[in-house]
Amino acid sequence: MSTAMNFGTKSFQPRPPDKGSFPLDHFGECKSFKEKFMRCLRDKNYENALCRNESKEYLMCRMQRQLMAPEPLEKLGFRDLMEGKPEAKDEC
Repeated sequence: MSTAMNFGTKSFQPRPPDKGSFPLDHFGECKSFKEKFMRCLRDKNYENALCRNESKEYLMCRMQRQLMAPEPLEKLGFRDLMEGKPEAKDEC
């Protein structure tokens, strides 16, 4: 006699992440960028806002090597670090 209860016939339907897969860097193609970013975090007491350039470089490496889906850096929160950004106007 089985005591297992089935509370419905719905089965779990896995779905991919919203931003797609994020493959591991098995060949260490971006290892130096990752280590530079992690070193920055340690040196800056894990204040990630102080390591944004390193973070941007790491993500750029991953995109260039197709380890993540290409995404405009502006959409990843690096608009202010982009070259040729428009200057903010002072309105007084």
